[in-house]
Amino acid sequence: MLRTSELYNQHLSELSNQDKLLISTINAHCYNKAQVDSYYREALLNSDVLIPDGIGVILAVRWLTGTKLKKIAGADLFFYEMARLQKMGGKCFFLGSRDDILNKIEERAAKEYPSVIIQTYSPPFKKEFEEEDVNAMIEAINQFQPDVLMVGMTAPKQEKWAYKNYDRLNVGHICCIGAVFDFYAGNVRRAPQWMINTGLEWAFRFIKEPKRLWKRYLIGNFVFLWYVLNEKIGIKHLK
Repeated sequence: MLRTSELYNQHLSELSNQDKLLISTINAHCYNKAQVDSYYREALLNSDVLIPDGIGVILAVRWLTGTKLKKIAGADLFFYEMARLQKMGGKCFFLGSRDDILNKIEERAAKEYPSVIIQTYSPPFKKEFEEEDVNAMIEAINQFQPDVLMVGMTAPKQEKWAYKNYDRLNVGHICCIGAVFDFYAGNVRRAPQWMINTGLEWAFRFIKEPKRLWKRYLIGNFVFLWYVLNEKIGIKHLK
């Protein structure tokens, strides 16, 4: 997958301001999930923009293909889009999370991006949405017609939802950014800049939430290495 997918390798300013784009991110955890969830894999590979969000993906791609990528976190995408909307006086719709978190996002954004018109929607907490749930979400989004739709329902749920309903959405950029909702609301602290710059953001998250993330990082990283090794062997067989 890391060999066949077109991972984004430009500055975010190169993204079109006008076109409708489905923008997803991929890290080692997402890669692992995509190996066992074919629809999630399809959603990632068919995104208009697939951003490398994770040092594991960066190093794996360099090893597999020799290509040097720059890590772009979901938070980087979020701040880029909000700054762009601030300049143009655009509209942003936040879909996902709880009402209290969405309220915090609105309060902070009103101070930092006063020219951005914001609307939010907290969908019901369910493993699978019913048709009436999806219709209500899409109706709220399309009535607002946002320049940017931020989707924060965690991976792979958010990417599959955005991919499945792409044609029904009257929006500009669709950004699947998951945990950024909690970061921006202040519910979860993001790693200090030096850890981000040195590729240790994952370690900071693990230290802060070991009970929730130990499988993802302690086991998941070894699973990721196994998948990447198999992909490397596959490349050699094709030569």
